[in-house]
Amino acid sequence: MDLVLDIADTYVFDAAYSKLLPLAALPIEAVGLNITSTTDTLSAWPRSYIPRQVLSLSILTLLGIHVLYFLFASLSYYLIFNHEMMLHPRFLPKQVSLEIRTSLEAFPVMTILTLPWFLGEVRGWSKLYDSVEDQWGGWWYLVASVPCFLLFTDYCIYWIHRWLHHPLLYKPLHKPHHKWIIPTPFASHAFHPVDGYLQSVPYHLFIFLFPMHRVLYLVMFVAVNFWSIFIHDSDMITGHPLENVINGPAHHTLHHLYFTVNYGQYFTWADRAGKSYRHPDASLDPLLEVQMRQRAERERKAKSD
Repeated sequence: MDLVLDIADTYVFDAAYSKLLPLAALPIEAVGLNITSTTDTLSAWPRSYIPRQVLSLSILTLLGIHVLYFLFASLSYYLIFNHEMMLHPRFLPKQVSLEIRTSLEAFPVMTILTLPWFLGEVRGWSKLYDSVEDQWGGWWYLVASVPCFLLFTDYCIYWIHRWLHHPLLYKPLHKPHHKWIIPTPFASHAFHPVDGYLQSVPYHLFIFLFPMHRVLYLVMFVAVNFWSIFIHDSDMITGHPLENVINGPAHHTLHHLYFTVNYGQYFTWADRAGKSYRHPDASLDPLLEVQMRQRAERERKAKSD
């Protein structure tokens, strides 16, 4: 997020703060200046001023999550999601609008909860780095940090997700997400805000424990949001070569149908080790029930005619 903030400061926020809070508006002795650029001198709130960083990060986070959510969820909904699934008996009336409303209500609270992590990044407390050449391991470490990030976050999310299914936590926090038995891509962020935040913690924690290139981290952060949307399309296409390794849409569809299986985010290994794995057999496809009902309806109409 520090990279995003730096770009936003350069092209938008420096000018905005200079106009809204000009340096001349306050007595010079009242301004706690910590100037980091020439542009900073035009505003009473320089880039390093914590209230400015908090406000800027709040704006960027809210804007970013809305753009990612509606862009990726809409693409998945219109290009991948099988709309016949909306005929399933467990698909709720007006479910898509309910999923969107739940997501939009959760975003502001999730933003507030996430701000300390982003502020830590911006103030240099994380292990993000700029130069590949200056980092131990160089390009080898850069490449290796990708599977490390995925394995670390996958295992952490597995246990967070599984704990959220404990009776003490399930009803107040996680049950709202399982309202969507047959989810659409818009259900991907339709969480109780604390639930959504807790499952995002491993993404933030990783860079405070392990070095990662800041551009690569930004790419991975966007990618995991896309993946979260992708696995909520109720797709039960089975038989692909990586089915036993990758926890894809078919696996997560079974999680929404049966609740206590396939807690993992990307891979199946944690579920296998935790004895919570259920293989996505084609016979479990909820679309079969839709097709059965459609056949029965056609037969009923044919008899009535």
